[in-house]
Amino acid sequence: MQQVIQSFRKNFQTKPRLFFSPGRINLIGEHIDYNHGYVMPAAIDKGIWFAVAVNHTNTANFVSVDQKESYSVALDAVQKQDSWKNYVLGVLNVLDENDIKIGGFDCAFGGNLPVGAGLSSSAAVEGGLIMALNSIFKLGISRVDLAKLAQKAEHGYPGVKCGIMDQFANLNGKKDHVILLDCVSLEYKYFPLQLNEYSIYLINTNVHHSLANGEYNKRREECEEGFFILKEHIGGDINSWRQITSEQVIAYKYLLNDSVFNRCLFVTQEIFRTLKAGELLKQNNLIEFGELMFQTHEGLSTLYNVSCPELDFLVDKVRLLPEVIGSRVMGGGFGGCTINIIKKEKADSVLSSIISMYHKNFNKVPEIYEVATSNGTFEII
Repeated sequence: MQQVIQSFRKNFQTKPRLFFSPGRINLIGEHIDYNHGYVMPAAIDKGIWFAVAVNHTNTANFVSVDQKESYSVALDAVQKQDSWKNYVLGVLNVLDENDIKIGGFDCAFGGNLPVGAGLSSSAAVEGGLIMALNSIFKLGISRVDLAKLAQKAEHGYPGVKCGIMDQFANLNGKKDHVILLDCVSLEYKYFPLQLNEYSIYLINTNVHHSLANGEYNKRREECEEGFFILKEHIGGDINSWRQITSEQVIAYKYLLNDSVFNRCLFVTQEIFRTLKAGELLKQNNLIEFGELMFQTHEGLSTLYNVSCPELDFLVDKVRLLPEVIGSRVMGGGFGGCTINIIKKEKADSVLSSIISMYHKNFNKVPEIYEVATSNGTFEII
């Protein structure tokens, strides 16, 4: 936060307002936000800080503290660029597309979210900027609508056809709670996350993932293909994956190629698991909740094919330990983090052992982050 403030003062003469934009974890419900499903994310206490001020010009000035780069653009000349610029420019573009008028501004931003770790650093950039602009220009847009706009921003210049989960969690998180979000209606409920003697630890494989390389969009296309085939043959008024069961997917397997079948089976199973997870949290049944996390990883690895050897190794090893009640790949996959629920008093020894085994097998040291829940993007007064 102090680095962002100092960078702003070094580069600009205006007086900024300060915002914190959190990353997110997703406890369960992976890759079904864009498949009519339910997800269970939470905002976390790691994220990106923004210092933003109106500058009374027609120019947006950005300083990326982490990248040590700056960029300026006239508001009437916004075009797709590259790297981090597309995430901030995507926000300006979607505001323009929706005829939402803003003026020029100065912005410095940076944080402690590792890029490519599956903590949704892109949504933190988009959500933080759009909330800051909503505040400093008094746009009066609701948090739910800001999440929709931020999602469209990522669909645009970055070109990732993500679901709504990341941006929604970023803007609507609640400290000490998870969100059960209906990704069709955007209705949502908060559930208290009572971890008691457990804590959440992320283990970063340090395998960098990039969702814009086509694999993410390919999965989405395979799911859409399978849905339309199943909808046509099952019959009736089907307009959502939640109306299709795993048993029906299996019954019509002969209509689907192997990849499409696997994607469809995972989606139907994961929708069921996520609803069950909500019931388990109501009962504060963390043990069975954790078992669902292990099941999700198995599906993501063998059916959705978004894991990698490093992720599978981490989950396989901790599954043998009674101190770890749940673990899985989190986020888009192809690298990034596992999310683990570990007994606090045993965490140091468990993680030390995992680090040693991982280094021995892959000749790299994983990074460990203990995370807690946070409120959604907010202004620091």
